[in-house]
Amino acid sequence: MVHAFLAIHTYPMIIPNQNIKSKQLDSLINLKNQLKFRNYSPKTCKAYIDINLKFLEWTRKSPREVTNNDIKRYLESRRHGGAGASTLSVNLNALKFYYQKVLKRKFFVDIQHPKKALTLPVVLGLGEVSLLLNSIDNQKHRLALSLMYGSGLRVAEVVKLKVGDLDFERKTIHVKSGKGNKDRITILSPKLAEELKIFLNNKQVKDYVIGGRNDKMLTTRSIQKVFVKALEKAKIKKAATCHSLRHSFATHLLENGTNIRYIQKLLGHKKLETTQIYTQVTNKALQGLVSPLDLI
Repeated sequence: MVHAFLAIHTYPMIIPNQNIKSKQLDSLINLKNQLKFRNYSPKTCKAYIDINLKFLEWTRKSPREVTNNDIKRYLESRRHGGAGASTLSVNLNALKFYYQKVLKRKFFVDIQHPKKALTLPVVLGLGEVSLLLNSIDNQKHRLALSLMYGSGLRVAEVVKLKVGDLDFERKTIHVKSGKGNKDRITILSPKLAEELKIFLNNKQVKDYVIGGRNDKMLTTRSIQKVFVKALEKAKIKKAATCHSLRHSFATHLLENGTNIRYIQKLLGHKKLETTQIYTQVTNKALQGLVSPLDLI
């Protein structure tokens, strides 16, 4: 029992109660091993194991006794408890991975992913991005946000970025192990490249571009706090987050005539449909329209 408990808790997660028996924990070790073998990120590993532990505590059954109806009732209970479509989809993915891929159980045939509400991304205008970046006095913090806007990086990608990932000659960035554990190449602003060359002058290839003390990796939370403070200082009232800089990168490229297929590659989107949401927030088509109010 102790061995199984420690093995699963290689990733920090909930502490299982007495309803989780030794055999169930042993079975979940296989889940952890399969996730690691398939190169899932530590964050995804933790989430999938947490979800399966919670489900087993809820159903009070062994994994081999679980039925299709148990899964349906559990997801319905989560929905009634206030879980949104995205949370329910993650729960369904985690349970499907364990019962289909690990235990080779054959169900889920009539369980569909919940339909997500169509929400448009929050995008900052060019002037707002300029105000935001110019409100930051700390160079390292300004460079972090500039990389998100100038190259379309996620906050997690910024904190993991290393000096050797920058190609100053070709003006590109090699994003390694991005979302979905995939690599991609994105653009590096020539303007930003010049500042980065000076900023990184004494750093080594394996050093973080935006590092913390003793060149340790910064947390994503620390960058998010920088963004919130900059948003307040720039007096921007939009409900923006760090990810809004990535949204703005894509939207502004589209407005400047960049082919949407190129934008898809720069963002690392698997499906073009994911990138096409930015066509709904572009301003170019709207700028030439006249409101009927202005005709009165």
